[in-house]
Formats: sequence, structure tokens, C-alpha cells
Amino acid sequence: MTTLDDPLKKVLGDKTAKALDKHLDLRTVGDLIYHFPRRYDERGEHTDIRSLSVGEDVTVLGQVRRATTRPMRQRSGKLLEVLVEDGAGGVLTLTFFNQAWRERDLRPGRWGLFAGKVTEFRGKRQLNGPDYMLLGDEGEVSDEIEEFAGALIPVYPAAGAVPTWTIARCVRVVLDTLAPVDDVLPATVRATRHLLPLDAALREIHRPGSREDLAKARRRLKWDEAFAVQLTLVQRKRRSSALPARPRPATPDGLLSTFDSRLPYELTEGQRRVGVEIAADLATAHPMHRLLQGEVGSGKTVCALRAMLQVVDAGGQAALLAPTEVLAAQHFRGISALLGPLGRAGELDGDPAGTRVTLVTGSQGAAARRAAAADVSTGTAGLVIGTHALLYEGVEFNDLGLVVVDEQHRFGVEQRDALRAKADQPPHTLVMTATPIPRTVAMTVYGDLEVSTLSQLPGGRSPIASHVVPAADKPAFLDRAWRRLREEVEAGHQAYVVCPRIGDGSATDSEEPPPDDDGSARRPPLAVTEVAPLLAEGPLHGLRIGVLHGRLPADEKDAVMRSYAAGDLDVLVATTVVEVGVDVPNATVMIVLDADRFGVSQLHQLRGRVGRGSAAGLCLLVTEAVEGSAARERLDAVASTTDGFKLAELDLEQRHEGDVLGATQSGRRSHLRLLSLRKDAQLIGEARLEAIALTDDDPELTAHPALARSIALLVDEERAEYLEKG
Repeated sequence: MTTLDDPLKKVLGDKTAKALDKHLDLRTVGDLIYHFPRRYDERGEHTDIRSLSVGEDVTVLGQVRRATTRPMRQRSGKLLEVLVEDGAGGVLTLTFFNQAWRERDLRPGRWGLFAGKVTEFRGKRQLNGPDYMLLGDEGEVSDEIEEFAGALIPVYPAAGAVPTWTIARCVRVVLDTLAPVDDVLPATVRATRHLLPLDAALREIHRPGSREDLAKARRRLKWDEAFAVQLTLVQRKRRSSALPARPRPATPDGLLSTFDSRLPYELTEGQRRVGVEIAADLATAHPMHRLLQGEVGSGKTVCALRAMLQVVDAGGQAALLAPTEVLAAQHFRGISALLGPLGRAGELDGDPAGTRVTLVTGSQGAAARRAAAADVSTGTAGLVIGTHALLYEGVEFNDLGLVVVDEQHRFGVEQRDALRAKADQPPHTLVMTATPIPRTVAMTVYGDLEVSTLSQLPGGRSPIASHVVPAADKPAFLDRAWRRLREEVEAGHQAYVVCPRIGDGSATDSEEPPPDDDGSARRPPLAVTEVAPLLAEGPLHGLRIGVLHGRLPADEKDAVMRSYAAGDLDVLVATTVVEVGVDVPNATVMIVLDADRFGVSQLHQLRGRVGRGSAAGLCLLVTEAVEGSAARERLDAVASTTDGFKLAELDLEQRHEGDVLGATQSGRRSHLRLLSLRKDAQLIGEARLEAIALTDDDPELTAHPALARSIALLVDEERAEYLEKG
């Protein structure tokens, strides 16, 4: 008998084990057993051949309808063409060059699994020279096809050199020798939640007797994943809350109360509520770890500034970390303007009761850098704003009490942690994001943070209308879009034109959305450096046009933004560098070119740059995506609502779970094989409740050592650190 820890070589032999290791990173029996099928096919049921995309690597279950051999026209030899149907009218052609002998195997009526890359020839979908595994005639079951003897046929994530039927055969061999797998889930949890034993679930997921059996197996294994993540988060939240931190209580007549009394507008009810939550956290002897999420323009920055002033009142310093120099400079200008004399202590027109605001960026000259570093190290600067330059050696804080991280998803884990390490004791941490977070993501990715939400917009903010401009179908609509932009400029307003690429051979700056339905090749995305001169010579001739992108020198970027904010430019042609934080109330219209190249959340963020003043905002999403395509439906959804939480759910549907969990940042593939943050919200909530209950009684799981070891495998230390720091 074998165990999950045994090497595959022991069970399958050296050659097969090497192939599984090289192509699929599977080394142990456990690796293979937890390599779950991607889907399950059933003879007589269709696999929807018509939905296949050109260029996609697929495994199709189908029945041979016809096989014919004919001489090739352009060269010598014979071509075998096999017509396969999926049971629902979907037809796929298999082509084999100079392999007429295969006609003996591929007889009409035989079912098989066919694997290859989808191509298209004269409007017909086909697989050229596919690998295949025939399933035998009705009622025939040989040793060769025993792994497919059941009603449900598992189709595994595979590689060209290791097709799904090879994996299925290996799984069958391993299951036949596998000793019963110990169940680490507490028996009370299994009984309360009506879960299968682990051994039964692992066997059923590979060789299910029915769809009902499969559902029970998947539910149990999803539970293991959700429970492991939630236990990790709950444990770390407990440990974090137990760490010592310096309390920063509110001061009755300090800088914060003076600031509040001078604010030219009323705080919203949401801002006041969030302020109370943050103030209470800062006053405790344990580090605050709070996520502040809010719609674009909901007033998160004011909430963060009020928290920073409370810390300054308590004798500490606060640092605001921004993802780009453009945004850091904007925060510096905006906060300085909000504070007025209160932010210029020590200057001629400064308020002696105030503090000093200091900007630290990588592009500062040596003298400015030294002066800023001196203000930070002596504590003269109570508020420090910067980019990742704050992480460098030479920037030392006198008493760092609060770290505010803006748009946290744009920072690497190590960068965020490095700033927190600059304090003698763990500082309080406030993470801000303008990307609304679905409940399941908040529970699973940010489960060790307290969450505050701002959903109410401040008074005076104007509505934003969004429309899709189908440039390919109706070119006249694009002409009208440029005329509409000119009308806004003539009315005294300003505009943005956003492109997905910088130009000059640079990579696309935006995250590529899911592929179009037809999988066809696409032209390169439009670029700022190419579009700006075309607009200046064409539809926007005579307007004052500026260019902004990430590769401009920092001083040039700052100069462009200053000119635009001052009204010296009519139009800013930019990449997504304007996505977050840029605040120009006079900007009323945004045209996003190649809008289908951007993600849902990006588009929602981008359009939040207009309508920030008293005049209404307009966002035009220009696309060549055809009506009915997935890309067009995504844009129609963005145009139909300004509810960021609805769009966040849509964004979650479009993205892979591993992306959501930061697999890209950690450099590892996602450890969630079955759990769906979109579909399994109730299960995740149940797992969190059980995790809290278990750790209430046994915080370090000392009574459940096997469970602790199991969690370490599912959520390794690197993943756990990512979850903690996220």
C-alpha cells in the first residue's frame, strides 16, 4: 500500500514519473491525487464543440460519424479526414496526414477523447493530428480503458506530452494501491456540516459513480480549502491583535479638531462612522489592521488624513504610501491644500500648532532628498507622503505610528512590509482601495483585516454617464465622440483620452481582459505616443493636448499634471497612470480607446476621474468588439451601472481565482483547486464560522496536530505571509 507522501516513481515507474514531474510538476502520490479533473464528460452528452475558440488546446469527447481518405492536392500523400460530433449538432474535423491506417480505428459510431489545438480552415473548426483515446464499443471494457468505465469520464488539466487519458490511467493505478487516507478535519465539523470522509471524497472525485456522488466529493474538498485559508487568517488575526503597539488616542483640542473646524464642507455620515471606527482602533495597545474600501470619490483620503492627524496629535508620525509618483505628488498637493497653514509649521505663514507635510520620491534631487530625510528623521515632518522611495535606506522615521497604503493591490508584499518594519513597534496600518471588494474576496483575501466601507458620495459630486461607442460597426459614432469632446472644451471644461499602451514598442500597460469569443488574432493596442499626434492633426486640431505616461521623467510627469490641473491643457492623452487619485474637478469627459483591452475594475476607476466637480461627467468606451461578444457584454455592463460593488462581482467572474488570491505576486500557482470565490460564498462563510469556533477553544491547534500539518501543506508559509500582509 502507498501513502500520499510516497514518490510517484515507486508506484508508476521511472519514465512515467519523470513525465508527470517535468510537464505537470507532480512528484508525489498526493500531488497526483490532488490533481483534480477539470471537468467530466458523459457518453451521449455533448461537450459543445461550437463553443471552442481557435487557438485553444482542448480535449473533446465525441463520436465518429465519418472517416474518409483522399489524395492531397498540393503535395504527395494522403489525407485522412474524420468527422466527430458531440451529440448536440457540434461538428469537428480531425485531419491526419499520411496516416490512412488510422481509419481502421476511427470507425463510425466509436466514442473517443480527442486532444489538440483548435484551428480553422474554410470556416470549419478542426484539430490537426490530434492525440486520441478510443473508449471502446458499447458494453466493451478492457484493461486499457478501465479508467473510463464509469458513466462520468474525468478530463484532467493535461500537457501535450501527458494527455488526460494517461493521467487517468496513473490515477487508477495509484488509487488501487492507496492506503485509506487519514481525515484531519474534526469529527464534529464533519458531522455538523454533513461532509464526506476525506478518503471517500478523494476516490469519488476521480471515479464518481454519479453526479450526486461527485457533488458530495467536491463539496468536501472545497471545504478543506476554505477551512485551511480561514483557519490561517483567523490565527494570524489573533496573533496580530496580540502584538504590542503604542496607543494613539484622540486629543480633545489638538490638530485634528482644529482641522475639522476649518473644513469647508460637512463630512458625510459614512466618513463620520469610519472616523469613529479608525479612532477607536488607533487608541488601542494593539496594531490596527483595517481595510478602507470606497467608491471612487467617496472621500477616503479625508478619512485617512484625519487618522494621520490623530497620530500626530499623539506625538507620532504618519506615512502615506502611493503607487506612483504622479499620485504621491497629487496627494502631497491635495493634503497640503486641505491643511493650509496647519501643514506649514515652521514657515512664515504656518500655524505654530500645526505640523509639516513632506514629500519623498525617487526623482528628487540630492539636496531636496537630504532635507526631506532630515525632516522625517527628526520628527519635524508629522505627515510623510511618498512612493516606494520611502522604503530605501536613508529614510528613517523618528516615531512611525501609522502607515496608510493607497491602492494596496499595486504594491508587492515585500514593499508594504518593509515600510512597516521601519517602526520600533508594529505601527497601525490602514489600507485603502477604490476597487470595491466582493464579500467572499474580503473574507478570503482580507480575512485578517477589519473592513470599513464608504458607499456614500460627498455632496456636490455629479453623476457620470457612460456609453459604449462601437467604432467598427458605426464609425460615425466615433466621429460624434470627438465632436462631443470638443463641445465640452468649448464650454470651458477639460478631457482625458486613455490608451492601453505607451507606444514605441512598450508592453501593454493594462491587464488584458479575457479573450474574445472567436479567439482571433488582434491588432496591437492603441498607444499614447501614436494617438496623440493623430488627434492633434485630426479631430482635436487646435486644442491644447498634453501627454502623460509612466516612462516620462518624473519632473516632466509632474509638470504635465500641474499644467492640466491649472487648466493650461484642454486634453490629456494618457495611459492608466491617471487611473487612481488624479483629481481635476474641471475634467468632464473621458474617451477610453480600445476599452475592451481593460478590466472591469480599471474602467470603473478610470471613469471616476471625471465628474469630480459640479458639472456632469461623461465616459465614452470606444471598442471594435462586435455585439454579442464577451468583450462587448463586459463593456455594456460597465456602461449600465456606476455601482462599483456590482461591477466587482462581474470582475470576479472574469478573473481566475489565482489572480484574485495574488498568485502572480507570490510567484506561485493558486492553491485553490476547487473553491470558487464567486460561487462558494455560503461555504466560505460557514468555514470561517467553524474556524473562529475552533480557534476560540484551541488558538494554536495543539489538540489537532494533523490538521495543523495539513493546513501548512494547503496554505504554505509564503502563501500565509501573503494573506497576512495583503
